[in-house]
Amino acid sequence: MWQNLSLRGRINLLLALLLALGLAVNIGRQVAEAGPRVQAEDQSVIRLAREFIEMIVADLNEAPDPDARLNQIARDLSRLRHVSITLRDTGGNAQAPPRLDADSDTSGPPAWFVSLVHPEQTAVSVPVSIRGKPGSLLITSHPDDEIAEIWDGIVTQLEVGTAIALALFFLMMKVVGRALAPLQSLAEAMGKLEGGHYEARVAPGGAPELAAICTKLNHLAATLGEAVEDKRRLAERAVSLQDIERKEIARELHDEFGPYLFSLRAHAGALAKQADGRVPNAEAVRKHGSAMLEQINALQQFNRRVLERLRPVGLAELGLRQALESLSRLWRESHPDVAIETVISPSLGVTGETADLTIYRIVQEALTNVFRHAGATSVNVVIEPAQQMAQDGRFCARVRVSDNGRGMEPGQKLGFGLVGMRERILALGGTLNVVSGDGGLTVEALVPTAAA
Repeated sequence: MWQNLSLRGRINLLLALLLALGLAVNIGRQVAEAGPRVQAEDQSVIRLAREFIEMIVADLNEAPDPDARLNQIARDLSRLRHVSITLRDTGGNAQAPPRLDADSDTSGPPAWFVSLVHPEQTAVSVPVSIRGKPGSLLITSHPDDEIAEIWDGIVTQLEVGTAIALALFFLMMKVVGRALAPLQSLAEAMGKLEGGHYEARVAPGGAPELAAICTKLNHLAATLGEAVEDKRRLAERAVSLQDIERKEIARELHDEFGPYLFSLRAHAGALAKQADGRVPNAEAVRKHGSAMLEQINALQQFNRRVLERLRPVGLAELGLRQALESLSRLWRESHPDVAIETVISPSLGVTGETADLTIYRIVQEALTNVFRHAGATSVNVVIEPAQQMAQDGRFCARVRVSDNGRGMEPGQKLGFGLVGMRERILALGGTLNVVSGDGGLTVEALVPTAAA
């Protein structure tokens, strides 16, 4: 049952139990104190009545009619509130009828309560001697009025306490309801986010903790919306770039391979004709052979450019260090006015083919952005082991490319190249951060390696 209750229901149930417990403890305390109160009242009344009787009957034998005087005293004392006085003879028999309870018709405390607080009546016998004739006055306590007052106080306390507890309970229900009201809005917003509606927002309200959670959820929804939009634009850009790349490769194959192959075919045909002749022309054979060598060389260069675009040439054969050195050397040759410093830590170790390709692409993309947009005069490339580890326990390589260019404008978003690279690194379990400042731009990535 407890597991099926909502948070609001649990709080309200605990509050109701606490209020009921407090009321029960208060009533129990009054019931526990009722017995000693009644007993103390009995003892006090019996003591006072006995002292009063002893004082009165001391001069009883001097009265003209002691028996009549004693009966009158017994009748007068029987009118007392908390005690009854009964005159008894030598044999212990009552000489006057017992006092009747005047409030027998009115509703009093229940019998169980009377037996609980005053199970037995208290009686004291005071000896009386009239002209040598022994007798006694039996003093019996009747704390019915005291018990009734205690019972009325308990009932009043129960009624008033119940009313106050109910008022507090409903008041706290309202307070708890208002404090937990944002939970329903949070649940609805999370459901919308789960359905892909990342524009869902929650108005911060309720307790400060819940207001902070609402604010964080709104920020999370905005971040998710931006991430999904970036992924959508990245996917659209990837498809577009794929089509453009295919068109470029198709165009180059048509414009480059086609003419070269046609020319090679023509020269091969000419050589075949020379071979069919009785006396081959050496000059013609040399001419056609030289042309074929030139075109084959051009085809090899074109093939190298296509392979470089598809995958870095020499990365698998020469390794990451040599491939990065070759990349830096190409940029230095094309931009001699920019100083490029590349530092690869000797303790980097073996990173793996996937990590090597990712590191190479990060440096390639960062350098491309530097020479296209930064206007920098100095670029530092540092690749070293990172202290952080990936979530799966693999070591990471830190790649940092920093320049002294103009950096990014406020509010400017990353280009598709870096966004695509970030997505690729995230898929591998790493991170990529871009920090722009007055001193230029820094691209820093953590790339998980093959070592664990």
